[in-house]
Amino acid sequence: MSTHVPLPGIKQFDLTGRTALITGGSKGLGYAMAAGLASAGADVMLVSRKTAEVEAAATAIAREFGRKAVGHACDVTLPEQVNAMIAAANAQLGRVDILINSAGINIRGPIAELTPEQFSQVMTTNVTGTWLCCRAVVAGMRERKWGRIVNLASALGLVGLAGRTPYTASKGAVVQMTRTLALETASDGITANAICPGPFLTEMNLPIADTEDGRKFVVGATALKRWARLEEIQGAAIFLASPAASYVTGAVLAVDGGWTAQ
Repeated sequence: MSTHVPLPGIKQFDLTGRTALITGGSKGLGYAMAAGLASAGADVMLVSRKTAEVEAAATAIAREFGRKAVGHACDVTLPEQVNAMIAAANAQLGRVDILINSAGINIRGPIAELTPEQFSQVMTTNVTGTWLCCRAVVAGMRERKWGRIVNLASALGLVGLAGRTPYTASKGAVVQMTRTLALETASDGITANAICPGPFLTEMNLPIADTEDGRKFVVGATALKRWARLEEIQGAAIFLASPAASYVTGAVLAVDGGWTAQ
């Protein structure tokens, strides 16, 4: 006689019936994750500051995956625009089950050559913008007793790299924000986790793609010795948004080709 306990037949990575809002969703990793969630059955709202760009991205996802996909223009550093974004998502999708914070910028340079304004610009977008979006969705998720928050940090939120003081500071802050948010919301059926991408060949990284520093200190720092393909972020995003990650919160998932393993 078998002693195995019967397991529920849950479709672990199925997002059918769920809705997702993805900031920074018009291109790069944000677009890749939005496409990944749509491929798993979610309806999505893509957010960017540029209306035409984000609407075109949403149209492409809707056409490719047959899911509802809408674009919305928003500056995530402005509280009134973030609140309007959530209102639009509720009106067009019904609610926000899943939030992915992917909006971010990077200003590189030695600390002596950077200005306080540049440091503040990176922190405002990467940290304040992420915080505002998390804050805006929590009330609705608490009411429904279900929610998934996925924040895009970085491998550079876990290790240092010369010439990146604003970016590394901001992404380290996102890691700690996520851990704390996980503790605050665990009793409400909400999980909060961070993905830490390594060197993906996004528009943000194109300026260093063919430089000696890029080859030596970025790609050369990984175990796999290559740039990541955009689609290689999708599995992590689907996992953290899905039933498969129901017992995962406060986690920091490195998708970095082995960078932080060293």
